[in-house]
Amino acid sequence: MIEISHVTKKYLMYPAVKSVDITIQPGKIIGVIGENGSGKTTLLKLLAGLLRPSSGSVMIDNQQVDRRISKKLAYLTDMDYYYPYFTVIELVHYYKSQFADFDQGKALEIISFMKLDHNQKIKHLSKGNKNRLKIAVTLGRTAPYIVLDEPFTGLDPMVRKAIMNSIIKFVDLEKQTVIMATHEVNEVEPILDEVLLMSKGKVVAHKSVDHIREEYEMDVLQWMENHSEATI
Repeated sequence: MIEISHVTKKYLMYPAVKSVDITIQPGKIIGVIGENGSGKTTLLKLLAGLLRPSSGSVMIDNQQVDRRISKKLAYLTDMDYYYPYFTVIELVHYYKSQFADFDQGKALEIISFMKLDHNQKIKHLSKGNKNRLKIAVTLGRTAPYIVLDEPFTGLDPMVRKAIMNSIIKFVDLEKQTVIMATHEVNEVEPILDEVLLMSKGKVVAHKSVDHIREEYEMDVLQWMENHSEATI
């Protein structure tokens, strides 16, 4: 279980995340949604132990989050950070050497599913194929928590569909929880269990997708837009 209690994160004097209090139960796929600058990436970095809160606490399974949380949390950033001279298979071997929970067989299965060439150098991959590879090695870990920061940004519909299908096929929700920040709300809605709506650094709503559909008779994007207008 993830517990974020009274968390504020400031950059100098600017609060990127303000007074966030949320609890996330395991075994769900959760979308973190909101406009640019709403605090989504900062919140995910706090979960991943890449940032420390200015105040408050972030706990995962009763453990105070710091960089050591990487032993149980797989984090995918929206930035390119791999050695460009590695081939696809060399990156798989590198991940195997770095993470005790890395399942090489599972990663290779995802790479095959994504139709990636084992011997191609990363620097020669298209942007879409680089993102497929990032997803493959991230989901290749059996970590109980998977955090994805904008996994679909700038990708064509076919690549987004391949990544969505990989999340459905290769995540074990009996043992894993997925939290993703995304702007592609309509596309990911079918796989989401819950959404966290952020605005101006705050979590302004935490709802199940089924509740939104039944209570408001809207899809998630319509609900987000209406809720955002109401909070302006």
